[in-house]
Amino acid sequence: MRKILAFWLIVPALAYAGSLPVFVNVTEEAGIDFRHTFGDEHMSSILESTGPGCAFLDYDQDGYLDIYAVNGRYLEGISDPDSPYRGQRLTNVLYRNNGDGTFTDVTEEAGVGDTGYGMGVVVGDYNNDGYPDIYVTNYGPNVLYRNNGDGTFTDVTEEAGVGSPLWSVGGCFLDYDNDGDLDLYVGNYLEFDPDFKVCFSAEVFPGPLSYAGQPDVLYRNNGDGTFTDVTREAGVYNPEGRAMSVGAGDFDGDGDLDIFVCNDAMENYLYRNNGDGTFTDVALEVGAAMGEFGEAVSSMSPDFADYDNDGDLDIFVPDMGYSCLYRNMGGYFEEYTAPAGVAAMLGQYISWAGYFIDYDNDGWKDLFITNGDAHHLYPEEDILFRNNHDGTFTDVALQSGDYFTKEEYIGRGSAFGDYDNDGDIDIYVANLDGPGVLLRNDGGNRNFWLMLKLVGVKSNRDAVGAWVTVRAGDLVQVGQVRAGGGYLSSSDIRLHFGLGDRPKVDEVEIRWPSGIVQKLKEVAANQILTITEPAEVTEGR
Repeated sequence: MRKILAFWLIVPALAYAGSLPVFVNVTEEAGIDFRHTFGDEHMSSILESTGPGCAFLDYDQDGYLDIYAVNGRYLEGISDPDSPYRGQRLTNVLYRNNGDGTFTDVTEEAGVGDTGYGMGVVVGDYNNDGYPDIYVTNYGPNVLYRNNGDGTFTDVTEEAGVGSPLWSVGGCFLDYDNDGDLDLYVGNYLEFDPDFKVCFSAEVFPGPLSYAGQPDVLYRNNGDGTFTDVTREAGVYNPEGRAMSVGAGDFDGDGDLDIFVCNDAMENYLYRNNGDGTFTDVALEVGAAMGEFGEAVSSMSPDFADYDNDGDLDIFVPDMGYSCLYRNMGGYFEEYTAPAGVAAMLGQYISWAGYFIDYDNDGWKDLFITNGDAHHLYPEEDILFRNNHDGTFTDVALQSGDYFTKEEYIGRGSAFGDYDNDGDIDIYVANLDGPGVLLRNDGGNRNFWLMLKLVGVKSNRDAVGAWVTVRAGDLVQVGQVRAGGGYLSSSDIRLHFGLGDRPKVDEVEIRWPSGIVQKLKEVAANQILTITEPAEVTEGR
């Protein structure tokens, strides 16, 4: 049941009753029957507690978002020998969107049923052929599936040189050097020792500081289907890091992508892109390394967005405490979790994936957060905060459907996107030791909206890093195309903008990674618009 809050936290939400969109669990009717397992009946290690992630992607380019779900497996020497999963062939799963609200399991025919001990998934078109590729992070060697463009994939891990043998968790594709192809940053966690059992009995198993950390890896795309490990020369080698998830966004607005690494039980890293192929960790300097009181927290995942509509990217980081909302003050951050009104609610939960989404299409980014215990198979309800347009949020979960009031899971990753193309943001939630859940947004499209699919030409094909400004009357929003981020997951690469009661956009301005600036005038609302990068600066209809 939902935990009891102070009366003053509940009353403001009641004013929204009956007027808000709701999220409906449509998993069963959509034909999705995936259930995650970590290989055991009882959680007995930090390895079993960490996954899984998921992804929304349009793998067949038919205009509808498909779903990729990551699974665990039985591991000899780690899992209980009496586990019912011993001997079972457990795989990740790919569901194809049929375009009618249902999905079909196409894992076998697509060739993406990895049998490793899965953690997360990153999606991006690394070879610029117009079809999204899939990178799976594992406890053990990772896997890169190249999309063949015919509904099938090929495992090209070895030839691409990206099969890291470490315990990889989150990752992201980014074009950090703006050379027109996607590079890959992989976050690695720790040196897990299954024989080490010393811990406080109530915690069941040792925490992250009981093990040595592992360095992350930055792979530079060579443009020929292969990658080169440039971690050291790029300045992002930290052997004692304990990454949980990573993400990329241009926090300082200088035109190149910076990297945020959420570390467990230690300071976070924020690598500022120096524009010359190297990075500098400025997390402490800009106020994004620690929690509200200067303490190291168990950060789970980063999400970049402009929640206060002031023209720069803020960062939200769920954790095992009050979480962290880093408000961008123009090149540095101030911790706003308490002033924004989210700390009091989140202090009750262990939060993993947190996303800025405009679920009601009013032009202001709201917050969706998954929750679940870290050391026990104890479920927790997820949370939805509505943006009040003044820098604060209100918990509206009780007014947003039965999913928030009657269902509890051990939440981990999640992905967002408009799977039914009706103009509002839907959510897929990856739960530990439980079913994946597809949440359909009903009512978000009562307001106007615009969705943009950008196609790079000189820039990388996915247009990752493109900066978009949308002006509609007095409403001005910015967004940036990203691939990866969130907790072990990847979301719809299309940019979504709610417009409130505005039936058109006065101007869409795109700053492509190549430096080309494109402007479109008088754009009608309520459409999915594909925009291809021009050969030069353009302005017009």
